[in-house]
Amino acid sequence: MSTSSTHFSSVTIAPRNVTASAYTAQVGDSGKVVTLNRAAGIAVTLPAATGSGAHYRFFLGTTVTSNSTTIKVANASDTMVGTAITLQDAGDTMVGFEASGTHDTITWNGTTTGGIKGDMAELIDVAANLWFVKVTGSGTSTEATPFSATV
Repeated sequence: MSTSSTHFSSVTIAPRNVTASAYTAQVGDSGKVVTLNRAAGIAVTLPAATGSGAHYRFFLGTTVTSNSTTIKVANASDTMVGTAITLQDAGDTMVGFEASGTHDTITWNGTTTGGIKGDMAELIDVAANLWFVKVTGSGTSTEATPFSATV
């Protein structure tokens, strides 16, 4: 009896580590994890939504302890649709929030809107002027939506 084995090649894409106070997502970041490591927060700006299918994943590697970490669209025409699921610190429960198509900003403040080490936001450029977003994270105190319209 003969045996054969199939070998799969795996490609590892190293995360990009960001520690600066501001960061503009690059085309080359699509498909990789961007780790945000600054306790004083980071202002992240996405590229303009064109329907390219670009997929950005932002992982919070450091809890926000002052200011906020924000992820914003590039211009006033772009918006977000999707959801945020936040685990509550006071019990075995979750709360959900919706980005309704009028929102353009995710804010993690380190407490009520998330911003705890381990939180993640995934954004996909699904159409001209439209980002799909999925946020998973933890909050403290009375949890609140991370979504707003500030651009």
